[in-house]
Amino acid sequence: MEALTIAIDDPGELAARVPADGLAWLRNGDGLVGIGIAARYRPLDAADAERWWNGFTQDLRCRNELPEVFGTGPLAFASLVFDPDNTASASVLTVPELIIGRRHGNCWLTSVGDRGNRPALPAVGPAPTPPATAAVSPVGLDAGQWRRAVAETVSRLNDPLTKVVLARALRIQTSAPIDPRWLVRKLAENYPTCWTYCHDGLVGATPELLVRRERGLVTSRVLAGTIRRNGGEELDLKLAHSLARSSKNLVEHELAVESVADALAKHSWSMNVPERPFVLELPNVLHLASDVTASVHDDASALRVAGALHPSAAVCGTPTGLARATIAELEHLDRGRYSGPVGWIDSAGDGEFGIGLRCGQIDAADPSSIRIYAGCGIVAESDPAEEYAETEAKLIPMLQTLGIG
Repeated sequence: MEALTIAIDDPGELAARVPADGLAWLRNGDGLVGIGIAARYRPLDAADAERWWNGFTQDLRCRNELPEVFGTGPLAFASLVFDPDNTASASVLTVPELIIGRRHGNCWLTSVGDRGNRPALPAVGPAPTPPATAAVSPVGLDAGQWRRAVAETVSRLNDPLTKVVLARALRIQTSAPIDPRWLVRKLAENYPTCWTYCHDGLVGATPELLVRRERGLVTSRVLAGTIRRNGGEELDLKLAHSLARSSKNLVEHELAVESVADALAKHSWSMNVPERPFVLELPNVLHLASDVTASVHDDASALRVAGALHPSAAVCGTPTGLARATIAELEHLDRGRYSGPVGWIDSAGDGEFGIGLRCGQIDAADPSSIRIYAGCGIVAESDPAEEYAETEAKLIPMLQTLGIG
């Protein structure tokens, strides 16, 4: 089997190139679009995914006209479940037949298979179909039950359990099949600084980069601590100052940063952890954010590091095992691949993985149905009504993209 990467003219808007069954990883107009399936694997976890990918690439004959450009060459897109022990869903690793890419003005096309000829850029497909009329219903716990679960969680917090992340979900039922291309285009357009992704029915735009590994340098963007924007510039500025001084949000953020730094330390020989977070502004919310960087060992691939970091305190809690058990008991929700690692890896072990947030999972058996998810970190100072309001704010990107609200 051969992998061939060629330089091409600018293909235009990448989101418009995503087919209905395609893959996407897009940010600020750049990124990757996967078309077709050269190979697919259902891994047990990140380590199993890495073993399979290493075996797949071992016998690949690779030719690359742009070897110095990050993201060229053969790639595997990956989307892993949050908790393998508490889900009916499966992780998935997909190697596309064709990959269209753009980064910093460099544009390319990669083919994987036994084509024999230079690959050609496929034509742009028809315009995507907007969502039809929808009905909304809770999945698992309703609003009152979820707030009571938050209160129960707060009552259990002590030494050593200091944080638990609880999520909730809504089912959106439409009158016609949902076109994932519409979701990709609208999310990429409305949330350009997030990483818009699409893989096996999971579509979203995450603000949280779990890991980027590029030539031995790793970056992880940690988000924890959230406040809903008001929409007015002056009031949003006051909200940002309030968020940066909030003891509750600072504690939540510190726990998340510590969990990432502790996991990275096992794979790196130097690390930089910011002393204080900055405020990340998104159209719907403000987040406390920290960019942790590290120089990692040669064998620490993007998948391996993603597996080591997941689940961080930002999506699970502290300590991990006890928080995960509390989630399984109180959340009453199968998260599937929501809040799991999602992204891509190349044959050198470089790649990017976000956390599968601000997303929805289209039902494979009923493509007129999609589950959308949101969660928040519960600490000792958490108020159930405020936490519920935070999830409402985090659901806005998917609700608006689906034409609701």
